[in-house]
Amino acid sequence: MKIAVLDAGTLGDDLSLSPLSEFGEVAIYRETPPELVADRIADADIAILNKVRLGAQNLGGAKNLKLICITATGFDNVDTAYCRTAGIGVVNVVGYSTDSVAQITLSLVLSLFSHLREYDQYVRSGTYSAGTAHNRLIPVYHELAGKTWGVVGYGNIGRKVADVARALGCKVVCTRNRPTGDEHDKVLPLEELLRCSDVVTLHVPLNEGTRNLISRERLALMKPDAILVNAARGGVWDEGAVADALQSGRIGGIGSDVYAKEPMAKDHPFASLSGSDRAIFTPHMAWGAYEARVRCLDDICQSIRSFLSGGKRSRIV
Repeated sequence: MKIAVLDAGTLGDDLSLSPLSEFGEVAIYRETPPELVADRIADADIAILNKVRLGAQNLGGAKNLKLICITATGFDNVDTAYCRTAGIGVVNVVGYSTDSVAQITLSLVLSLFSHLREYDQYVRSGTYSAGTAHNRLIPVYHELAGKTWGVVGYGNIGRKVADVARALGCKVVCTRNRPTGDEHDKVLPLEELLRCSDVVTLHVPLNEGTRNLISRERLALMKPDAILVNAARGGVWDEGAVADALQSGRIGGIGSDVYAKEPMAKDHPFASLSGSDRAIFTPHMAWGAYEARVRCLDDICQSIRSFLSGGKRSRIV
């Protein structure tokens, strides 16, 4: 078997891909620009990728290709309709990053809610050492206990975040398209959740039903001191509207790990917030704790084994 790993850099340079050698000859490319994709998969039996886009324009010449493994949950960068017609299997990875994303979501919320960056800067700048006060309590911060935490999307990650929020003493409310009765938290319509929440975290996939889910009109429903954090997909909120809402004081703070176009462009609406203490940005890293990436690679290997043996993971999306 010939295996082409098209953007190994997205899995981190510290992660060994040696387990893939079990299946045959492995060609590893740290990244692959669009113009080289067709050439690099031309003789491959299996293609492994994260962000590289595959469709009719570059799959047509890949006559040996049997399986595409996406090292992520979403299928939006692969033309699955074409793959179905061409008889190419497509598999993703689910559940591997739940703990990692929940951890970073919590970190963003805690930093914003407790103003940790401002307090850190107060000490780092030497102002604390130069003064006479034993402590400093400005900016004022509040306890999360007793506050309402809105979880938008109640899948694996949303439920994990809800567990943590409850452990901190928060009242948790959530949205869910089809409540099943196994929710530990009260299910509310999105508009009502936005009105009552002190913290709102987003945990929905990006599709036509969730694109710009957090719109200018819905941002206007939120409390003026509410914290809004997105570690899901950049397209699920209106980035321009979010930037405007923060700048005008209609919301209290934002944290974002994801962007509609990645990497974030220099003229992105959030660029104007770079000096704001009420905004925290990270480079789409919430999913990528080392343990999560190990689980991701292990799951890909399991999918390949199953596919080659005709097992349950042998599916064409």
